[in-house]
This record gives sequence, structure tokens and C-alpha cells, in this order.
Amino acid sequence: MILGSHVSIRVGYLGAAKQAVANGASTFQYFPKNPRNLSIKEFDREDANSCKEFCRQHGLQSVAHTPYSTSLTPLEGKKDLTISSLLNDLEIANACGSIGVVVHFGSQISKTDPLASYHLMLEMLNEVLSKWDGECLILLENNAGTKGALGTTFEELVQIRNLCEYPEKIGFCLDTCHAFASGLWAGENTEEFFKKGQELNYFDYLKAIHLNNSKYPAGSRKDSHANIYHTNGLIDEDELKELVTSRIFKEIPLILETPDDEGISHKEEIEMILKAWGSY
Repeated sequence: MILGSHVSIRVGYLGAAKQAVANGASTFQYFPKNPRNLSIKEFDREDANSCKEFCRQHGLQSVAHTPYSTSLTPLEGKKDLTISSLLNDLEIANACGSIGVVVHFGSQISKTDPLASYHLMLEMLNEVLSKWDGECLILLENNAGTKGALGTTFEELVQIRNLCEYPEKIGFCLDTCHAFASGLWAGENTEEFFKKGQELNYFDYLKAIHLNNSKYPAGSRKDSHANIYHTNGLIDEDELKELVTSRIFKEIPLILETPDDEGISHKEEIEMILKAWGSY
């Protein structure tokens, strides 16, 4: 089981990788820069290269996550800034040796044209990826469906990749809390979930999984992560185990984005999951 969590880069990219190893992880996720704005970061390339080499030596896999305000359906006036920010994220993640950069699927931007958002997403992706020739991928993450967010179905995710001019530069990141909240995966429909994803070739391009429980019920369209082993998590433990220990997910990094200040640390949570599920 390739398991880890989101870690801070307060002490640099190499420091983040070392923290992941200290947590007993074999993978990790990080924000390549300040997660609260789209500013362009002049990053420490030596530190990034050291991170890449450390990960190679320790068999450690990583993914980056774009800042919170990144959107593939940006507000008017934010398009150029978002494109520059995404290219900056890709450059940093590539230097660190990461698999890809996670970005949330877009949101509805028009009440009269249901296709407007998808057209803008494709325009954004085509412009970014036309300027990118590194190995690092854009990883489209499924949404929970909060506040008009799109990307709650396999069909949307796969079709955007298929229609992009550079599909080979795009992969997917599956968030289990988002899937549960949107109703894409409701716990009891795991067989149907895998069948649909295989039919659409979604899993062929799945590169990372955000392993999160949910504080709200299936279909609620509310995005609130809970710990895997916690009383306020509403995803049944056996159903979550069935999902993440499937042979389909066997070689895919599982990354916790769960709270680490609600009675259990990521280090403890990683230990518990590996003890319970690591042999599957």
C-alpha cells in the first residue's frame, strides 16, 4: 500500500519529503507555494532537486496541489494570472520529481449556457499545456458538488481529458470524500463504481487518490473531510476498505487530507491504516 498524507513545506521541499518519511509514509502531497494566492514563486531549485533525489533514494512518490483559489473556470480578469500560476506550479512540482499537480474541476459560470464552463476549462487547459513540456501532469480532481461545482461524474472528467488537445499531459486524482458527497460513490455501490470507471477508461489515467472520510452523508454535496478512524466519519469502514484495497487501486498513491488536529495525527493515522489494511 502506497500511503501518506499532505505535509507542509515550511522547512522546504526536502524538509517536506523528510517529514513524510518520519510519518512512515511512502507518498506525500504538498502545496508548491503559498496556498492562499496565485502569486508566482521564485523557488529554490537546489532544494527542489534535493527533494527529487531524496524521494528517489527512499522510493517516495509525491504530488503537488494548486493553491485554494486556482480554478479552471476563473473569474473574469483572473484567466492570465491563473494560467501563469498553474505553469509555475507545474515547474516547481516537476523540479521536485512529482507525479503531477492536482487541480479541482471547474464550476458552473453561466445560468443560460450549460456548456460554457466546459468550453472555458478546455481553453484554459489547452493554453497551459501548450506551454508545458515537462513530465509532471495536470491531475483533475473530482468535486463534491458544492456551490455549483462540476466534475462530479466520470463522464465529465473523462470527456474533458478526451477533448483536450493534450490528453497525454492530463491524469486524474480521485477524492473519496468528494466522491461520497457527490453520490459518485455511495459506499454500497462499489462494484457499480468500478464497472463504470473501467468502461470509461477513467482508472487508466488515475494517478493519485485523496483518502478521506466524510462528515456528511452520501449525496449531501457538502465537502468536509473526516479522519478514517473517527466517530464523526460517515463512510462505513468496511465499505471504504473494500474501495481502497481493490486491485484496481493497488499501485496508486493514497494521500490523507484528513484533519490532524482532531485527536489523531497523520503519523498515527498512517500507522493504523497500514496495520489494518496494509496486507491487502
